[in-house]
Amino acid sequence: MKDPIMNFDLKSLDLAQAAAHKGDALLVLVPEGFKPGQDELGRLIASAVKSGDLQTKAGKLLMSYQVPGVACTRLVLAGCDEGSPRQVRQAVAAAVGALRSSPCRKLVVCLSALAHDDAVRMAVQAAADASYVYTTTKSKPEPRTLEQVTIGVADAALSRPAFERAVAAVRGVEYAKEWANRPGNHATPTMLADAARRLAKAPHLQCTVMGPKQVAKLGMGAFMAVAQGSHEELRFIELRYDGGAKGDAPTVLIGKGISFDSGGISIKPAAEMDEMKFDMCGAASVLGVFRALAELKPAINVVGLIASCENLPDGKAVKPGDVVTSMNGQTIEILNTDAEGRLVLCDALTYAERLKPKAVVDIATLTGACVIALGGVRSGMFSSHDELAAALLAAGESAQDLCWRMPLDDEYGEGLKTHFADVANVGGRPGGAITAAKFLQRFADKFPWAHLDIAGTAWKGGAAKGATGRPVPLLLDFLLAGGGGGAATSVAKKAPARARRKA
Repeated sequence: MKDPIMNFDLKSLDLAQAAAHKGDALLVLVPEGFKPGQDELGRLIASAVKSGDLQTKAGKLLMSYQVPGVACTRLVLAGCDEGSPRQVRQAVAAAVGALRSSPCRKLVVCLSALAHDDAVRMAVQAAADASYVYTTTKSKPEPRTLEQVTIGVADAALSRPAFERAVAAVRGVEYAKEWANRPGNHATPTMLADAARRLAKAPHLQCTVMGPKQVAKLGMGAFMAVAQGSHEELRFIELRYDGGAKGDAPTVLIGKGISFDSGGISIKPAAEMDEMKFDMCGAASVLGVFRALAELKPAINVVGLIASCENLPDGKAVKPGDVVTSMNGQTIEILNTDAEGRLVLCDALTYAERLKPKAVVDIATLTGACVIALGGVRSGMFSSHDELAAALLAAGESAQDLCWRMPLDDEYGEGLKTHFADVANVGGRPGGAITAAKFLQRFADKFPWAHLDIAGTAWKGGAAKGATGRPVPLLLDFLLAGGGGGAATSVAKKAPARARRKA
Protein backbone atom coordinates (compact mmCIF):
# COMPACT_ATOMS: atom_id res chain seq x y z
CA MET A 1 0.00 0.00 0.00
CA LYS A 2 1.30 3.44 -0.92
CA ASP A 3 2.05 5.57 2.13
CA PRO A 4 -0.46 8.45 1.83
CA ILE A 5 1.28 10.85 4.18
CA MET A 6 2.29 14.34 3.09
CA ASN A 7 5.80 15.69 3.64
CA PHE A 8 6.46 17.75 6.76
CA ASP A 9 9.37 20.08 7.45
CA LEU A 10 10.39 22.08 10.52
CA LYS A 11 12.13 25.46 10.39
CA SER A 12 12.96 28.34 12.70
CA LEU A 13 10.70 31.14 11.46
CA ASP A 14 9.61 34.33 13.14
CA LEU A 15 6.77 36.35 11.58
CA ALA A 16 9.07 38.29 9.25
CA GLN A 17 10.80 35.12 8.05
CA ALA A 18 7.47 33.35 7.62
CA ALA A 19 6.23 36.24 5.48
CA ALA A 20 9.26 35.82 3.24
CA HIS A 21 8.88 32.04 2.92
CA LYS A 22 7.55 30.95 -0.45
CA GLY A 23 4.53 28.68 -0.73
CA ASP A 24 0.88 28.55 -1.73
CA ALA A 25 -0.46 29.62 1.65
CA LEU A 26 0.83 31.03 4.93
CA LEU A 27 -1.17 30.17 8.05
CA VAL A 28 -0.43 32.24 11.15
CA LEU A 29 -1.92 31.23 14.48
CA VAL A 30 -2.89 34.26 16.52
CA PRO A 31 -3.46 33.76 20.25
CA GLU A 32 -5.37 36.07 22.56
CA GLY A 33 -3.12 38.92 23.68
CA PHE A 34 -1.01 38.74 20.51
CA LYS A 35 1.90 41.20 20.73
CA PRO A 36 3.21 42.43 17.36
CA GLY A 37 6.86 43.13 16.67
CA GLN A 38 8.25 45.70 14.27
CA ASP A 39 7.65 43.56 11.17
CA GLU A 40 5.01 44.45 8.60
CA LEU A 41 3.01 41.22 9.01
CA GLY A 42 2.87 41.61 12.78
CA ARG A 43 1.48 45.13 12.43
CA LEU A 44 -1.09 43.85 9.92
CA ILE A 45 -2.26 41.17 12.34
CA ALA A 46 -2.49 43.64 15.23
CA SER A 47 -4.55 45.99 13.07
CA ALA A 48 -6.91 43.18 12.03
CA VAL A 49 -7.44 42.17 15.66
CA LYS A 50 -7.99 45.78 16.76
CA SER A 51 -10.54 46.42 14.01
CA GLY A 52 -12.46 43.25 14.85
CA ASP A 53 -11.91 41.72 11.42
CA LEU A 54 -9.90 38.95 13.09
CA GLN A 55 -11.25 37.31 16.22
CA THR A 56 -8.86 35.30 18.37
CA LYS A 57 -11.49 32.70 19.25
CA ALA A 58 -10.25 29.26 18.19
CA GLY A 59 -11.25 28.46 14.63
CA LYS A 60 -12.07 32.01 13.54
CA LEU A 61 -10.34 32.84 10.24
CA LEU A 62 -9.38 35.85 8.14
CA MET A 63 -8.27 34.94 4.63
CA SER A 64 -6.51 37.23 2.14
CA TYR A 65 -5.05 36.90 -1.36
CA GLN A 66 -1.72 38.29 -2.58
CA VAL A 67 -0.98 40.41 0.46
CA PRO A 68 1.93 42.87 -0.09
CA GLY A 69 5.00 41.76 1.82
CA VAL A 70 3.84 38.11 2.03
CA ALA A 71 5.58 35.71 -0.38
CA CYS A 72 2.86 33.07 -0.18
CA THR A 73 -0.11 33.54 -2.51
CA ARG A 74 -2.65 33.26 0.28
CA LEU A 75 -2.55 34.46 3.88
CA VAL A 76 -4.74 32.83 6.54
CA LEU A 77 -4.90 34.29 10.03
CA ALA A 78 -6.44 31.88 12.54
CA GLY A 79 -7.46 32.66 16.10
CA CYS A 80 -6.43 30.09 18.68
CA ASP A 81 -7.64 31.58 22.00
CA GLU A 82 -5.05 30.83 24.69
CA GLY A 83 -3.19 28.43 22.41
CA SER A 84 -4.07 25.23 24.27
CA PRO A 85 -3.51 21.95 22.40
CA ARG A 86 -7.23 21.59 21.68
CA GLN A 87 -7.47 25.17 20.45
CA VAL A 88 -4.41 24.85 18.21
CA ARG A 89 -5.84 21.71 16.66
CA GLN A 90 -9.19 23.43 16.13
CA ALA A 91 -7.56 26.46 14.50
CA VAL A 92 -5.35 24.48 12.12
CA ALA A 93 -8.19 22.13 11.18
CA ALA A 94 -10.45 25.06 10.33
CA ALA A 95 -7.76 26.74 8.22
CA VAL A 96 -6.75 23.64 6.30
CA GLY A 97 -10.41 22.80 5.73
CA ALA A 98 -10.98 26.27 4.29
CA LEU A 99 -7.99 25.85 1.97
CA ARG A 100 -9.12 22.49 0.57
CA SER A 101 -11.05 24.12 -2.26
CA SER A 102 -8.02 26.17 -3.33
CA PRO A 103 -4.95 24.92 -5.26
CA CYS A 104 -2.81 24.89 -2.14
CA ARG A 105 -0.07 22.26 -2.25
CA LYS A 106 2.58 23.92 -0.08
CA LEU A 107 1.50 25.33 3.27
CA VAL A 108 3.58 27.24 5.81
CA VAL A 109 2.23 27.17 9.39
CA CYS A 110 3.72 29.85 11.65
CA LEU A 111 3.62 28.99 15.36
CA SER A 112 6.15 31.57 16.50
CA ALA A 113 3.64 33.13 18.92
CA LEU A 114 3.17 29.77 20.69
CA ALA A 115 6.09 28.57 22.78
CA HIS A 116 5.13 24.99 23.63
CA ASP A 117 5.73 21.65 21.95
CA ASP A 118 2.07 20.64 22.12
CA ALA A 119 1.34 23.33 19.53
CA VAL A 120 3.74 21.63 17.13
CA ARG A 121 2.19 18.22 17.72
CA MET A 122 -1.37 19.44 17.30
CA ALA A 123 -0.57 21.49 14.20
CA VAL A 124 1.01 18.50 12.46
CA GLN A 125 -1.82 16.16 13.42
CA ALA A 126 -4.58 18.62 12.50
CA ALA A 127 -3.05 19.46 9.11
CA ALA A 128 -2.80 15.78 8.22
CA ASP A 129 -6.26 14.93 9.47
CA ALA A 130 -7.99 17.81 7.69
CA SER A 131 -6.33 16.99 4.36
CA TYR A 132 -6.57 13.18 4.43
CA VAL A 133 -8.13 11.57 1.36
CA TYR A 134 -8.95 7.86 0.99
CA THR A 135 -7.72 6.50 -2.35
CA THR A 136 -7.14 2.74 -2.08
CA THR A 137 -10.16 1.41 -3.97
CA LYS A 138 -10.89 4.35 -6.28
CA SER A 139 -10.21 4.02 -10.02
CA LYS A 140 -9.52 7.77 -10.29
CA PRO A 141 -8.38 8.83 -6.84
CA GLU A 142 -8.95 12.39 -5.72
CA PRO A 143 -5.47 13.87 -5.24
CA ARG A 144 -4.44 15.05 -1.82
CA THR A 145 -4.42 18.84 -1.93
CA LEU A 146 -1.61 19.38 0.53
CA GLU A 147 1.74 17.86 -0.36
CA GLN A 148 4.17 19.84 1.80
CA VAL A 149 3.65 21.47 5.21
CA THR A 150 6.40 23.55 6.76
CA ILE A 151 6.01 24.16 10.49
CA GLY A 152 7.63 27.41 11.55
CA VAL A 153 8.64 27.75 15.21
CA ALA A 154 10.83 30.04 17.31
CA ASP A 155 13.58 27.40 17.70
CA ALA A 156 13.52 24.34 15.44
CA ALA A 157 16.22 22.51 17.38
CA LEU A 158 14.22 22.67 20.60
CA SER A 159 10.98 21.63 18.88
CA ARG A 160 12.42 18.80 16.76
CA PRO A 161 11.71 15.90 19.20
CA ALA A 162 8.05 16.92 19.44
CA PHE A 163 7.91 17.42 15.67
CA GLU A 164 9.35 13.98 14.87
CA ARG A 165 7.00 12.36 17.37
CA ALA A 166 4.04 14.12 15.76
CA VAL A 167 5.04 13.07 12.23
CA ALA A 168 5.42 9.45 13.38
CA ALA A 169 2.00 9.60 15.04
CA VAL A 170 0.47 10.92 11.82
CA ARG A 171 2.05 8.11 9.83
CA GLY A 172 0.53 5.63 12.25
CA VAL A 173 -2.88 7.30 12.23
CA GLU A 174 -3.05 7.37 8.44
CA TYR A 175 -1.91 3.76 8.18
CA ALA A 176 -4.72 2.82 10.55
CA LYS A 177 -7.21 4.92 8.59
CA GLU A 178 -6.28 3.36 5.28
CA TRP A 179 -6.80 -0.19 6.54
CA ALA A 180 -9.94 0.61 8.50
CA ASN A 181 -11.51 2.42 5.53
CA ARG A 182 -10.96 -0.47 3.16
CA PRO A 183 -14.07 -2.54 2.37
CA GLY A 184 -14.18 -6.07 3.74
CA ASN A 185 -13.09 -7.68 0.48
CA HIS A 186 -9.97 -5.49 0.45
CA ALA A 187 -9.07 -6.03 4.10
CA THR A 188 -9.50 -9.74 4.72
CA PRO A 189 -7.68 -11.49 7.58
CA THR A 190 -5.08 -12.68 5.08
CA MET A 191 -4.54 -9.16 3.80
CA LEU A 192 -4.16 -7.80 7.34
CA ALA A 193 -1.55 -10.48 7.98
CA ASP A 194 0.30 -9.46 4.81
CA ALA A 195 0.25 -5.83 5.99
CA ALA A 196 1.79 -6.90 9.30
CA ARG A 197 4.49 -8.85 7.47
CA ARG A 198 5.36 -5.79 5.41
CA LEU A 199 5.65 -3.68 8.55
CA ALA A 200 8.00 -6.29 10.00
CA LYS A 201 10.59 -5.51 7.34
CA ALA A 202 11.57 -2.46 9.40
CA PRO A 203 14.38 -2.72 12.00
CA HIS A 204 13.50 -4.22 15.40
CA LEU A 205 10.24 -5.67 14.05
CA GLN A 206 9.21 -9.31 13.68
CA CYS A 207 5.95 -10.91 12.61
CA THR A 208 4.43 -14.36 13.11
CA VAL A 209 1.14 -15.33 11.46
CA MET A 210 -0.91 -18.35 12.51
CA GLY A 211 -3.71 -19.94 10.52
CA PRO A 212 -6.55 -22.30 11.47
CA LYS A 213 -4.34 -25.32 12.20
CA GLN A 214 -2.02 -23.46 14.57
CA VAL A 215 -4.94 -21.72 16.27
CA ALA A 216 -6.72 -25.06 16.75
CA LYS A 217 -3.54 -26.51 18.26
CA LEU A 218 -3.49 -23.64 20.75
CA GLY A 219 -7.07 -24.46 21.72
CA MET A 220 -8.60 -21.10 20.81
CA GLY A 221 -12.14 -22.47 20.68
CA ALA A 222 -13.87 -19.13 21.15
CA PHE A 223 -11.96 -17.47 18.31
CA MET A 224 -12.52 -20.44 16.00
CA ALA A 225 -16.26 -20.42 16.75
CA VAL A 226 -16.61 -16.89 15.41
CA ALA A 227 -14.66 -17.72 12.25
CA GLN A 228 -16.40 -20.98 11.36
CA GLY A 229 -19.22 -19.34 9.37
CA SER A 230 -16.88 -17.69 6.84
CA HIS A 231 -15.01 -19.05 3.85
CA GLU A 232 -12.19 -16.61 4.63
CA GLU A 233 -9.64 -18.24 6.88
CA LEU A 234 -8.88 -16.70 10.25
CA ARG A 235 -5.47 -15.28 11.05
CA PHE A 236 -3.81 -14.76 14.43
CA ILE A 237 -1.08 -12.16 14.00
CA GLU A 238 1.77 -11.51 16.41
CA LEU A 239 3.88 -8.40 15.80
CA ARG A 240 6.95 -7.73 17.94
CA TYR A 241 8.90 -4.54 18.33
CA ASP A 242 12.13 -5.21 20.24
CA GLY A 243 13.72 -1.84 20.80
CA GLY A 244 14.37 -2.26 24.52
CA ALA A 245 16.72 -4.45 26.48
CA LYS A 246 16.46 -8.17 25.94
CA GLY A 247 14.39 -9.68 28.71
CA ASP A 248 12.47 -6.49 29.49
CA ALA A 249 8.79 -7.33 29.81
CA PRO A 250 6.80 -6.07 26.80
CA THR A 251 3.62 -4.05 26.78
CA VAL A 252 1.03 -6.01 24.80
CA LEU A 253 -1.61 -4.42 22.56
CA ILE A 254 -4.46 -6.64 21.41
CA GLY A 255 -6.61 -5.52 18.47
CA LYS A 256 -10.01 -6.88 17.57
CA GLY A 257 -9.80 -7.72 13.88
CA ILE A 258 -13.31 -8.65 12.69
CA SER A 259 -12.82 -7.66 9.06
CA PHE A 260 -16.57 -7.75 8.47
CA ASP A 261 -19.29 -8.31 11.04
CA SER A 262 -22.74 -9.29 9.81
CA GLY A 263 -23.68 -10.36 13.32
CA GLY A 264 -23.64 -14.01 12.30
CA ILE A 265 -26.88 -15.94 12.92
CA SER A 266 -27.96 -13.03 15.17
CA ILE A 267 -27.80 -10.95 12.02
CA LYS A 268 -27.74 -7.16 12.09
CA PRO A 269 -30.30 -4.90 10.40
CA ALA A 270 -29.40 -4.07 6.79
CA ALA A 271 -29.26 -0.31 7.35
CA GLU A 272 -25.67 0.86 7.78
CA MET A 273 -24.36 -2.70 7.88
CA ASP A 274 -21.68 -1.56 5.44
CA GLU A 275 -20.09 0.25 8.39
CA MET A 276 -19.29 -3.10 9.93
CA LYS A 277 -16.15 -3.10 7.79
CA PHE A 278 -14.95 -0.82 10.60
CA ASP A 279 -15.17 -3.66 13.12
CA MET A 280 -11.44 -4.20 12.64
CA CYS A 281 -10.50 -0.68 13.77
CA GLY A 282 -8.87 -2.14 16.89
CA ALA A 283 -6.60 -4.23 14.68
CA ALA A 284 -5.97 -1.24 12.40
CA SER A 285 -4.90 0.83 15.41
CA VAL A 286 -2.37 -1.82 16.41
CA LEU A 287 -0.94 -1.78 12.88
CA GLY A 288 -0.84 2.01 13.05
CA VAL A 289 1.06 2.00 16.34
CA PHE A 290 3.68 -0.34 14.91
CA ARG A 291 3.98 1.88 11.84
CA ALA A 292 4.78 4.77 14.19
CA LEU A 293 7.20 2.67 16.27
CA ALA A 294 9.11 1.79 13.10
CA GLU A 295 9.53 5.53 12.49
CA LEU A 296 10.51 6.54 16.03
CA LYS A 297 12.59 3.51 17.10
CA PRO A 298 11.99 3.99 20.86
CA ALA A 299 13.87 1.93 23.44
CA ILE A 300 10.89 -0.23 24.44
CA ASN A 301 9.50 -3.72 23.83
CA VAL A 302 5.97 -4.01 22.45
CA VAL A 303 3.94 -6.97 21.21
CA GLY A 304 0.84 -6.55 19.06
CA LEU A 305 -1.70 -9.37 18.83
CA ILE A 306 -4.47 -9.31 16.23
CA ALA A 307 -7.21 -11.92 16.15
CA SER A 308 -8.81 -11.52 12.72
CA CYS A 309 -11.73 -13.25 11.01
CA GLU A 310 -15.15 -12.54 9.51
CA ASN A 311 -18.44 -13.07 11.33
CA LEU A 312 -20.93 -14.44 8.79
CA PRO A 313 -24.13 -16.58 8.89
CA ASP A 314 -23.04 -19.62 6.88
CA GLY A 315 -24.59 -23.05 7.43
CA LYS A 316 -21.57 -23.90 9.58
CA ALA A 317 -21.85 -20.72 11.65
CA VAL A 318 -22.01 -20.90 15.43
CA LYS A 319 -25.60 -20.74 16.75
CA PRO A 320 -27.18 -18.98 19.72
CA GLY A 321 -27.08 -21.44 22.60
CA ASP A 322 -23.92 -23.19 21.43
CA VAL A 323 -21.24 -23.75 24.08
CA VAL A 324 -17.56 -23.42 23.17
CA THR A 325 -14.34 -23.87 25.13
CA SER A 326 -11.88 -20.99 25.27
CA MET A 327 -8.10 -21.29 25.28
CA ASN A 328 -7.90 -21.11 29.08
CA GLY A 329 -10.51 -23.85 29.49
CA GLN A 330 -13.51 -21.75 30.46
CA THR A 331 -16.70 -22.73 28.66
CA ILE A 332 -18.84 -20.01 27.08
CA GLU A 333 -22.50 -20.12 26.15
CA ILE A 334 -22.97 -17.97 23.05
CA LEU A 335 -26.37 -16.37 23.56
CA ASN A 336 -25.85 -13.77 20.84
CA THR A 337 -23.51 -14.38 17.91
CA ASP A 338 -23.23 -10.62 17.37
CA ALA A 339 -21.28 -10.37 20.63
CA GLU A 340 -18.35 -11.96 18.82
CA GLY A 341 -15.58 -9.46 19.55
CA ARG A 342 -15.22 -10.57 23.16
CA LEU A 343 -14.91 -14.15 21.94
CA VAL A 344 -11.87 -13.46 19.76
CA LEU A 345 -10.35 -11.17 22.40
CA CYS A 346 -10.67 -13.61 25.28
CA ASP A 347 -8.44 -16.16 23.55
CA ALA A 348 -5.95 -13.43 22.62
CA LEU A 349 -5.86 -12.34 26.28
CA THR A 350 -5.08 -15.90 27.34
CA TYR A 351 -2.33 -16.10 24.70
CA ALA A 352 -0.83 -12.89 26.11
CA GLU A 353 -0.05 -14.67 29.40
CA ARG A 354 2.83 -16.57 27.79
CA LEU A 355 4.49 -13.26 26.87
CA LYS A 356 4.91 -12.34 30.57
CA PRO A 357 3.76 -8.77 29.88
CA LYS A 358 4.11 -5.79 32.16
CA ALA A 359 0.71 -4.59 30.92
CA VAL A 360 -1.94 -5.60 28.38
CA VAL A 361 -4.34 -3.25 26.61
CA ASP A 362 -7.03 -4.58 24.27
CA ILE A 363 -8.63 -2.25 21.74
CA ALA A 364 -12.00 -3.02 20.20
CA THR A 365 -15.10 -1.59 18.55
CA LEU A 366 -16.95 -3.69 21.08
CA THR A 367 -20.36 -2.31 22.06
CA GLY A 368 -23.05 0.04 20.85
CA ALA A 369 -23.70 0.66 24.53
CA CYS A 370 -20.41 2.53 24.79
CA VAL A 371 -21.55 4.85 21.99
CA ILE A 372 -24.70 5.62 23.97
CA ALA A 373 -22.67 6.26 27.12
CA LEU A 374 -19.84 8.41 25.72
CA GLY A 375 -20.73 9.31 22.13
CA GLY A 376 -17.86 10.03 19.77
CA VAL A 377 -15.78 12.22 22.07
CA ARG A 378 -14.09 9.80 24.46
CA SER A 379 -13.27 6.11 24.19
CA GLY A 380 -14.46 3.94 27.05
CA MET A 381 -11.62 2.68 29.24
CA PHE A 382 -11.94 -0.18 31.71
CA SER A 383 -9.11 -1.42 33.90
CA SER A 384 -8.48 -3.65 36.87
CA HIS A 385 -5.27 -1.73 37.64
CA ASP A 386 -5.29 1.88 38.88
CA GLU A 387 -1.75 2.75 37.75
CA LEU A 388 -2.42 1.46 34.25
CA ALA A 389 -5.74 3.33 34.09
CA ALA A 390 -4.05 6.55 35.18
CA ALA A 391 -1.35 6.12 32.52
CA LEU A 392 -3.95 5.69 29.77
CA LEU A 393 -5.98 8.68 30.95
CA ALA A 394 -2.83 10.82 30.99
CA ALA A 395 -1.82 9.63 27.51
CA GLY A 396 -5.27 10.47 26.19
CA GLU A 397 -4.99 14.00 27.55
CA SER A 398 -1.46 14.57 26.22
CA ALA A 399 -2.38 13.25 22.77
CA GLN A 400 -5.82 14.91 22.75
CA ASP A 401 -7.20 11.42 22.03
CA LEU A 402 -9.44 11.25 25.05
CA CYS A 403 -10.78 8.29 27.04
CA TRP A 404 -12.86 7.96 30.19
CA ARG A 405 -12.60 5.34 32.92
CA MET A 406 -15.73 3.24 33.38
CA PRO A 407 -16.63 1.01 36.37
CA LEU A 408 -15.96 -2.70 36.81
CA ASP A 409 -17.98 -3.45 39.95
CA ASP A 410 -18.44 -7.18 40.57
CA GLU A 411 -22.21 -6.79 40.51
CA TYR A 412 -22.08 -6.03 36.78
CA GLY A 413 -20.88 -9.58 36.18
CA GLU A 414 -23.99 -11.18 37.62
CA GLY A 415 -25.81 -11.00 34.29
CA LEU A 416 -23.19 -13.24 32.67
CA LYS A 417 -24.20 -16.27 34.74
CA THR A 418 -25.74 -19.20 32.91
CA HIS A 419 -26.92 -22.72 33.75
CA PHE A 420 -25.14 -24.26 30.76
CA ALA A 421 -21.54 -23.01 30.82
CA ASP A 422 -19.03 -21.19 32.97
CA VAL A 423 -20.11 -17.85 31.52
CA ALA A 424 -22.48 -16.39 28.93
CA ASN A 425 -21.18 -14.03 26.26
CA VAL A 426 -23.85 -11.37 26.91
CA GLY A 427 -25.57 -10.05 30.02
CA GLY A 428 -28.54 -8.08 28.73
CA ARG A 429 -28.90 -4.46 27.55
CA PRO A 430 -28.34 -2.54 30.84
CA GLY A 431 -24.70 -1.58 31.23
CA GLY A 432 -23.81 -3.47 28.07
CA ALA A 433 -20.34 -1.92 27.66
CA ILE A 434 -19.54 -2.81 31.27
CA THR A 435 -20.75 -6.40 31.11
CA ALA A 436 -18.66 -6.87 27.96
CA ALA A 437 -15.62 -5.63 29.87
CA LYS A 438 -16.51 -7.89 32.81
CA PHE A 439 -16.50 -10.83 30.41
CA LEU A 440 -12.99 -9.93 29.22
CA GLN A 441 -11.79 -9.38 32.78
CA ARG A 442 -12.31 -13.10 33.48
CA PHE A 443 -9.46 -13.81 31.06
CA ALA A 444 -7.10 -11.06 32.26
CA ASP A 445 -6.35 -11.84 35.90
CA LYS A 446 -2.68 -12.73 35.37
CA PHE A 447 -1.42 -9.24 34.42
CA PRO A 448 -2.30 -5.53 34.62
CA TRP A 449 -5.05 -5.15 32.05
CA ALA A 450 -7.10 -2.42 30.40
CA HIS A 451 -9.78 -2.49 27.73
CA LEU A 452 -10.50 0.38 25.32
CA ASP A 453 -13.97 0.33 23.78
CA ILE A 454 -13.59 2.51 20.68
CA ALA A 455 -17.00 1.84 19.13
CA GLY A 456 -17.87 5.54 19.30
CA THR A 457 -14.50 7.02 18.38
CA ALA A 458 -12.92 4.76 15.75
CA TRP A 459 -15.00 6.05 12.85
CA LYS A 460 -17.61 8.58 11.85
CA GLY A 461 -20.83 7.95 9.95
CA GLY A 462 -22.99 10.10 7.72
CA ALA A 463 -21.46 12.68 5.38
CA ALA A 464 -18.13 12.44 7.22
CA LYS A 465 -18.06 8.64 7.02
CA GLY A 466 -14.58 7.27 7.55
CA ALA A 467 -12.07 6.01 10.09
CA THR A 468 -10.51 8.44 12.55
CA GLY A 469 -7.30 6.54 13.29
CA ARG A 470 -8.05 6.65 17.00
CA PRO A 471 -6.70 5.59 19.43
CA VAL A 472 -3.25 5.47 17.77
CA PRO A 473 -2.15 8.82 19.31
CA LEU A 474 -3.27 7.74 22.77
CA LEU A 475 -1.52 4.37 22.53
CA LEU A 476 1.69 5.89 21.20
CA ASP A 477 1.87 8.44 24.03
CA PHE A 478 1.08 5.65 26.50
CA LEU A 479 3.93 3.49 25.21
CA LEU A 480 6.46 6.31 25.07
CA ALA A 481 5.57 7.26 28.66
CA GLY A 482 6.46 3.79 29.90
CA GLY A 483 3.62 1.57 28.68
CA GLY A 484 2.09 1.22 32.12
CA GLY A 485 5.45 0.55 33.71
CA GLY A 486 6.12 4.02 35.08
CA ALA A 487 9.32 5.34 33.48
CA ALA A 488 9.24 7.35 30.28
CA THR A 489 11.23 5.92 27.40
CA SER A 490 13.85 7.48 25.18
CA VAL A 491 13.56 7.76 21.43
CA ALA A 492 16.54 6.94 19.24
CA LYS A 493 18.19 9.88 17.49
CA LYS A 494 17.81 9.87 13.74
CA ALA A 495 17.52 12.08 10.70
CA PRO A 496 14.45 14.38 10.56
CA ALA A 497 11.35 12.73 9.15
CA ARG A 498 10.32 13.90 5.74
CA ALA A 499 8.15 13.66 5.94
CA ARG A 500 -19.37 2.55 15.72
CA ARG A 501 -20.14 1.71 16.19
CA LYS A 502 -21.39 -1.87 16.58
CA ALA A 503 -25.10 -2.25 16.13
